Amino acid sequence: MAGETQRIPQATSKRLPLYYRFLQNFANAGKKRISSSELSEAMKIDAATIRRDFSHFGALGRKGYGYDVNDLLQFFRQTLDQDEETDVALIGVGSLGSAFLKYNFQKNHNTRIVVAFDPKAPKEGKIVSNIPVFHPDMMEEKIKEMNINLVILTVPSRAAQDITDRLVEIDVKGILNFTPVRLTAPDWMRIHTIDLSVELQSLIYFIKNDVKDSQL
Repeated sequence: MAGETQRIPQATSKRLPLYYRFLQNFANAGKKRISSSELSEAMKIDAATIRRDFSHFGALGRKGYGYDVNDLLQFFRQTLDQDEETDVALIGVGSLGSAFLKYNFQKNHNTRIVVAFDPKAPKEGKIVSNIPVFHPDMMEEKIKEMNINLVILTVPSRAAQDITDRLVEIDVKGILNFTPVRLTAPDWMRIHTIDLSVELQSLIYFIKNDVKDSQL
């Protein structure tokens, strides 16, 4: 069923978890098959974009039939390694970090926070929302001990690069960066930055321009 999955565009790669989530919703609702237009309406993504994304993986659907929901769900589960759990470390247990601990990703998919680090925590650790939290002095030891390759960074901006440098030294593969700092790291480390203030300002800009356009 699956075609060649190498060298797919980055924009397509970022949409794959969204496809998986919406397909789960359709499957839970008892939907057996779906068209690109139905998926487009649910996801608010152009149907042509969906068909183009799917074409990177070969013949996922059939002309005149559409897509089999369960087949698609199984395909994207395998593509995204949804059957394999990924352990994550959280660094910085302030307001945002605490919210991550309370939510934890395990409830919704295969990613879960298993350890956290914060300067206010003792070296021997404490339990917050059922997750052990240690002082950052223990970071290298615990991350290597637990074989963690993915880190969520919610520390103050002044500490972000120093923490990143330490993570590079222990070969952490990826950082989800919630600080506004543009982190410097080797090419082999993948960093995705989510700057909440920039996203908010962007939203405000578009809302204001939508209002201006409606008044023309």
